[in-house]
Amino acid sequence: MLLKEFINFSKASLEGKYPSGEALAMTIRLCEEKLGVKSYTHIVEPATEVPAERLGELEGLVARLAAGEPLQYVLGFELFLGLRFNVSPAVLIPRPETEQLVKGAISFLKRTSGPDAPRILDLCTGSGCIAWSLAIYLPGASVTGVDISPEALSVARGQFSSGSLPAGVEVPGFVEADVLAGGEFGEFDFVISNPPYVLEKEKAEMRANVLDHEPALALFVPDDDPLKFYRAVALTAFRSLREGGSGMVEINEAFGPETAAVFTGAGFRSAEIVDDFRGRPRFVVFSK
Repeated sequence: MLLKEFINFSKASLEGKYPSGEALAMTIRLCEEKLGVKSYTHIVEPATEVPAERLGELEGLVARLAAGEPLQYVLGFELFLGLRFNVSPAVLIPRPETEQLVKGAISFLKRTSGPDAPRILDLCTGSGCIAWSLAIYLPGASVTGVDISPEALSVARGQFSSGSLPAGVEVPGFVEADVLAGGEFGEFDFVISNPPYVLEKEKAEMRANVLDHEPALALFVPDDDPLKFYRAVALTAFRSLREGGSGMVEINEAFGPETAAVFTGAGFRSAEIVDDFRGRPRFVVFSK
């Protein structure tokens, strides 16, 4: 089968689930990753064929996509801050807003850490994309990731091997614990978290590929207690941070002032709401 024919076949298979442009983009990325072709190969080299021995595999992957499985799970990874992170249904797929959270943390820590490498606590670490990114882009930083899910922690621990890391990068430590139950994790300079914050009632607005495949444990909070994780994060952060320490959390845009109030109520001297790249209140930055 010609590559262009396969692309047309895949696009048509996915159009029942996705808009035409998105179906094409997913197909192109699948071909790029699995066949090593360029996004334009089927146009500039129309005689390019899909190797016969690969066709069955690719058709199977398209069937998974057509059934609603996210492309990132089908491929087994997602890019995050230029790094390739393994993903599975045990962990959330990293999103651009969380990239902005980590970029902000890196920028802040580079400005404020001084000569000492920072000690960082990542609560609700999931895939470990936050913890690993901070460790890699802040060489020497000591990072601890905490999560309740042993399956998620297995993914997080396996992201990179020590031998594959640049010199000076310290492998994060990962701890299985329920953030809602509190806990003692040591003393830190910085706390970061992207906890569950999607209301149950917001499910009606979400795509089936998220609802049916990504872990509900990492996504949803009760409609009548939307800030339950922020109260826990604030208490743990206040207990864990040295005097003068700081932190950042990703938040539900509907609860910016309320989330900031959780941190000031927990004893932090300041809590500032920061917008994301779409202009929506998405982060709270707090200082002890």
